[in-house]
Amino acid sequence: MAKTDTTKDKATQVNGSYSASDIEVLEGLDAVRRRPGMYIGGVDQKALHHCVYEIVDNSIDEALAGYCNEIKVSINVDGSITVIDNGRGIPVDKVSKTGLSGVETVFTTLHSGGKFGTSTSYKVSGGLHGVGASCVNAVSTKMQVEVYRDKNTYFVEFLGDNPGGIAGKNKEPLKAIGKSDKTGTKVTFWPDPKVFKDQETGKMPSCNREVVATRLREMAFLNKGLKMIFTDERLQKPDPHYQETFFYEGGIKSYVQFLNSTKSVLHKEVIYFENTKEDVVAEISMQYTDTYSESIFAFANNINNPDGGTHLTGFRNSLTRVINDYARNAELLKENDENLVGEDVREGLTAIISIKVKDPQFESQTKVKLLNNEVQTAVMAILSESLKDWLDRNPKESKIIIQKAIQARDAREAARKAKNLIRRQSVLESAGGLPGKLADCTSRDPEACELFIVEGDSAGGSAKQGRDRMYQAILPLRGKILNVERARIAKIYDNTEIQALIQAIGISTTSDDVLRPNIDELDLDKLRYHKVIIMTDADVDGAHIRTLLLTFFFRYARPIIENNFMYIAQPPLYKVEKNKKFVYCYNEHQLELALAELGEKANIQRFKGLGEMMPQQLWDTTMDPEKRTLKKVSFEDAADADRIFDILMGDAVAPRREFIEEHAGLAVLDV
Repeated sequence: MAKTDTTKDKATQVNGSYSASDIEVLEGLDAVRRRPGMYIGGVDQKALHHCVYEIVDNSIDEALAGYCNEIKVSINVDGSITVIDNGRGIPVDKVSKTGLSGVETVFTTLHSGGKFGTSTSYKVSGGLHGVGASCVNAVSTKMQVEVYRDKNTYFVEFLGDNPGGIAGKNKEPLKAIGKSDKTGTKVTFWPDPKVFKDQETGKMPSCNREVVATRLREMAFLNKGLKMIFTDERLQKPDPHYQETFFYEGGIKSYVQFLNSTKSVLHKEVIYFENTKEDVVAEISMQYTDTYSESIFAFANNINNPDGGTHLTGFRNSLTRVINDYARNAELLKENDENLVGEDVREGLTAIISIKVKDPQFESQTKVKLLNNEVQTAVMAILSESLKDWLDRNPKESKIIIQKAIQARDAREAARKAKNLIRRQSVLESAGGLPGKLADCTSRDPEACELFIVEGDSAGGSAKQGRDRMYQAILPLRGKILNVERARIAKIYDNTEIQALIQAIGISTTSDDVLRPNIDELDLDKLRYHKVIIMTDADVDGAHIRTLLLTFFFRYARPIIENNFMYIAQPPLYKVEKNKKFVYCYNEHQLELALAELGEKANIQRFKGLGEMMPQQLWDTTMDPEKRTLKKVSFEDAADADRIFDILMGDAVAPRREFIEEHAGLAVLDV
């Protein structure tokens, strides 16, 4: 019998006993500082934005309760963030269980607040767990809170990092500092550089103005009549004095108009319904366009649910049934025609579903999916009644919508035939169903495997020779792939380069059906690589190819991006050499440093394309996991990303020109 090796994992073993004295109890908010990822999702820029949203969401809840119609958000010169609302103001009287004022309790005690369902202060809210405000306090160097209520102004300051004390503890008790006729709350916090770290630079991240603005705009859309004023006081080019006001009396109806502003719509009027069923308030806004993708976004109590849930399921089920019933009654579908399926009736549809429910149940703390069964029933009932009435009253527009769905059905059937034809091609069968140009890796463990999508045969040759064959696969593409934003799925399946991508990566649906835009049922178990890396030349053509690839993945394989499987390689721009000493530079700043070190007479080699690099150079600079730099592809707001792809890759020229002119200052010229 083999002897068990008890020394195998010496790196994890410790010496000494384990007793009660080794058990540590973290007090107050110390746990948040020790494990910030558990409470705010990480320590990067996205986590910093999350902190801003936590404070803003408290003000939004005041708006939901009907006591706030204006929220001001400011990024200050020193990097602190201020949020001011004109709500009721956080209570200042004592909380019996803590012996502290309401303000001190909310900002220093986890799981405290007035939103747990037993309180009558909030009928609906986004904050459910009472951890948001206190967590932001914990990861800040300091936080200052002013409350305006009862004709007074109250003030308190907290310290997140409190050496020798409890994290987030206030220096002095809450106190009145003056009189005031207004009501509301002002919160300013200074994010702690000891907590927040940028993954690439290791430095304190800063708020991204555009990302925060997008979130605030979304909140204004979802709460009609609420004014959001956003100011950035930092000295930034090209606009050092930025302020924008978001205010939409039309609410989510205006939201759909905004999302469709760069598209050709099939009916001028935005379809809008609002009703209450089973204590669920549902707002639905929708409009069809001539595009081939669906853009449907679901919210519960102002929280975006990217994985949908019962509200989205109710919407989809009811939409399919109502459209089919109308098409049959209007004889637009003949007796022998099969019913339209969900993807047919959703092609080209832009829709916002926003529900308010007293006790929302989410799949996880991240609130990505709503689980309340009563919501599905309510949404189905509201949409069935209201949409049927709209279709009956608008026969001309209804016919256009049905015809669009029938065209989508025909295209889906054509795509299925194209897919079946590809399956039968003998050249693919002989290669085991994989494209012949793929240089696969030896490993069959998707978590360990990487696929480099490379521009051209020349670069592909260098990559194949320079790679680690055990876990790195290479797929060279010839030229620019099809712009999927302007093509139906049948044409996409007919494109050789996209077919190579689909087959190499193992992109398929859980239902084994053809792909469709914005798919939410990609079969992740069939993916052959958990790192898909786009590696194109550092020039304009390379950037265009990269954008075309990202458009395909965003529209037809979005879960690959959402599950952090997609990356962009960063090849060097220069090689600086002098006296047999050389340095690779990935940007102009590194080039300046290299010239300062090696001298102005150093030889500078500009890499115009990956094909110019020797296999060993490509490995050393771009493919070696120990040395390379990869940029992870991600997006914080699906609706905003959807709109950007439509602007950049859609048919409308004017919005694209406006976007380019607006962002020209951010461009890096390749000369």
